[in-house]
Amino acid sequence: MISSALSAPRIDLRTGAAELRREVLDGLFAFPKTLPCKLFYDAAGSALFDRICTLPEYYPTRTEMGILRDRGREIARFVGPRALVIGYGTGSGRKTRLLLDALRDPAGYIAIDIAAHVVIRAAEKIALDFPDLPVLPVCADFVKRLDLDLSSWPSRIERRVGFFPGSTIGNLDPDAARSFLVHVAEFVGRRGGLVLGVDLVKDEAILEAAYNDSAGVTAAFNQNALLHVNRLFGADFDLGLFRHRAWFDRAKSRIEMHLVSTRNQIVHLGPYEVAFKAGETIHTENSYKWRLEDLAEFSKSAGFTVDAVWTDPKGWFAVVMLAT
Repeated sequence: MISSALSAPRIDLRTGAAELRREVLDGLFAFPKTLPCKLFYDAAGSALFDRICTLPEYYPTRTEMGILRDRGREIARFVGPRALVIGYGTGSGRKTRLLLDALRDPAGYIAIDIAAHVVIRAAEKIALDFPDLPVLPVCADFVKRLDLDLSSWPSRIERRVGFFPGSTIGNLDPDAARSFLVHVAEFVGRRGGLVLGVDLVKDEAILEAAYNDSAGVTAAFNQNALLHVNRLFGADFDLGLFRHRAWFDRAKSRIEMHLVSTRNQIVHLGPYEVAFKAGETIHTENSYKWRLEDLAEFSKSAGFTVDAVWTDPKGWFAVVMLAT
């Protein structure tokens, strides 16, 4: 039985298929071609990403979870009691449970994700684990400004604190990342905070292996975006004609993921035709890697200051407490 503290999900219609179709068409008719990384996270893509998180080459998930487990009490002291936690890109909610376990008397949890099936399932699990905790699932594109009326929420909330794990901020280009942090700062308000996970710059071979796993799961995850387009448009992308490629661009401090056309071809999207040359790519995702000094300056430009930093022993990943 689901806790009565679980609220009905709220759906932001701006995340609908019509908007996604526009983004897909704009990207495929641009030069160079792009696809929005939100295409990854349909049901199949979410399952593939859960598999990626267990792969030996993919260190970010286990490293961040280790920090949250080992330093949870310290993180909780900086968050403070009776905090309303806002989970941006909540995913499976495993990291959220680690944070909520460590907090003292949390006042509520808002789970936000662009995939309705993901956010509802995660919210239900959290409501079962924390039956006295008010939980609100929100299906929305979390990089956009969050417009929620919280006037009916418990008055015992002392602080709003965002939670954005997984180094997902690295998937945003700098302008979008700054805009996102500004939106979060506005929503959490004065004396608010953000617990942020960031992947740090490290040896190039370690970074590239994490996005080119030997089992080919990341390649399937990348190609699944094309299956999503096929469903959206009745398109005819042939996955066998696109190969996965990922590399670290040191000058831009980011991993780039692409799908490479293996030959000249025409792809049909309803009434539209998209021409590909052999070797032409679709840029599907970036994953920026940070230096802590750069993150401090970047956060300051968006209205946050760094309160505390926790890293793993190797210095590969950081959980950062930001405050307004």
